[in-house]
Amino acid sequence: MTDQPLSMVVLVSGTGSNLQAILDAIDAGLPAQVTAVISNRPQALALRRAASRNIPTRVIDHREFARRDEFDARLDSLLDELNPQLVVLAGFMRILGDSLVRRWHGRMLNIHPSLLPDYRGLHTHRRVLEAGERWHGCSVHYVTAELDGGPVIARARVEVHANDDEASLKSRVHHCEHALYPKVIDWVARGRLKLAHDTPILDNKQLRQALTFDAPQLMEEAL
Repeated sequence: MTDQPLSMVVLVSGTGSNLQAILDAIDAGLPAQVTAVISNRPQALALRRAASRNIPTRVIDHREFARRDEFDARLDSLLDELNPQLVVLAGFMRILGDSLVRRWHGRMLNIHPSLLPDYRGLHTHRRVLEAGERWHGCSVHYVTAELDGGPVIARARVEVHANDDEASLKSRVHHCEHALYPKVIDWVARGRLKLAHDTPILDNKQLRQALTFDAPQLMEEAL
């Protein structure tokens, strides 16, 4: 770990609850700095969260691009300009192309609302309930060209209750996300976590499988 905070750019599309959790963690001592927030949606509430903290914001409206690769090229150019040490996808609802992802390999994280590798893609809460699963949760992984398929670093799980609906289950998973994502970013910021040959390395040990926490309150005691 250096004396300088980890520089991060956060990509968002929606309300920015994970962005807020990251900012709160920085206030509490996470040695990182959000240098910019980028959204593909001009009206995203996350942009207002960032502006309220005097964090520079940029918008790349995907609707203005005829092709996906044109959007990717603009985003890649902006990321090059900002030059962050880490790119954090926090509710960013765009699939990124192979070329962009390869350029930021090992420097781009995402959080997904399922226990990966299960339930990649959208509508995970509904699909978990329909399948009658006992457990649900969230996963932090490195971004690769495979959708939600990059090396998984850590997962947090919640038990599915008999009376759960999508809203109640989503709420509990969100609490997990807000605890897990800052924790993993802290590992990066303190030099504890890196990616080598597509295998996460934590404290100089290979993570052959993702670390799984049963509840957010246990995370502080886990490592």
